[in-house]
Amino acid sequence: MNLQGIVAVSGKAGLWKALAQNKTGYVLESLDEQKTKLIANLSTAKLAALSEITIFGFDQDIKLIDIFEKMKSVAAIPTVKDDGKKLREFFYEVAPDHEEEKVYASDIKKIITWYNIIKDQPLFNEADPTAAPVAEAAPAAADEPVKEEAAAAEPAAEAPKPKAKKTPAKKA
Repeated sequence: MNLQGIVAVSGKAGLWKALAQNKTGYVLESLDEQKTKLIANLSTAKLAALSEITIFGFDQDIKLIDIFEKMKSVAAIPTVKDDGKKLREFFYEVAPDHEEEKVYASDIKKIITWYNIIKDQPLFNEADPTAAPVAEAAPAAADEPVKEEAAAAEPAAEAPKPKAKKTPAKKA
């Protein structure tokens, strides 16, 4: 899932795609309507990248991307108008380790709304360009030259600095 460049803007509904940046802010395009453009001023608007959002968990925070991945496999996603109990049951299915006291029903509704916006976008099924590619099993001998090249790429030890020249003292 490629969520690079997708942001939520405080005070604005929906999700936005960052198109460009200028001195004063960002030019954003709405993912809801595909025609609405917004210029977000950096001094007043707060932007949150979806790829960096996490949810409170017991052991560690849960990435929003991981929740979206689990939501892909769920057959029936509740609507945001369902009661809080049904929303909480659904959220335990996709994020069983979330902290109930810190993750509110409004947060769950927002996540469901965001999922419904981006699930039909082409970027939703793209691979994340920042994720490390899955490496195939390679023989250990193939790793040896890489290590040597890395060592050769390191800067050489600094040469000793030239000593300052002494000027003869004037005789009085």
